[in-house]
Parts: sequence; structure tokens; C-alpha cells
Amino acid sequence: MPDKVAAALNKSAVRDFKATPPQKRNTLTLDNGKEFAGHKSLSQALGLNEHTNGLIRQYPPKKIPFDTLTQKELDKIVDKINNRPRKL
Repeated sequence: MPDKVAAALNKSAVRDFKATPPQKRNTLTLDNGKEFAGHKSLSQALGLNEHTNGLIRQYPPKKIPFDTLTQKELDKIVDKINNRPRKL
């Protein structure tokens, strides 16, 4: 990014990610540069859900890739997340 402005980065990222087939979108890692200051609006625009990934990551061991989990294992994790106690 020539100008390192968050709005310019977000506009480019949204354009490029939406042009990429969903099965090819694996992850987006951001650093602490000022061009990433708008990361929350970028996440909303792209439908990224780091919070859910964080919840899921609590269950399998850290070094286990998600794509190696069986559907039964994933269903078990989803059930645990969906049925955990919530604050009232």
C-alpha cells in the first residue's frame, strides 16, 4: 500500500477477498501497522469471524489443523459451544 491508510487497505482487501473463491480464503493475518487500524470494519465487511475461531480452537490441541477434524468431532465442538453457560 503506497499510502498506508486503513481505508485504502480495507477497500483493496474487500475487493480482492470478494473476488477470491470462498474455498481459497484461508486466513488473514494482520500486523500492528497503522494501515490495519480499521481491522474491525474489515472483518465485518468480509464476514470474518475470529471470535468463533477462537472458541473452536479451545477444543482440539493447538497443533491439530481444523481440516483434519472429522465431522463428528466438529459437531461435538459446535454442540459444546452452543450449549455452554451464558451470562444473563
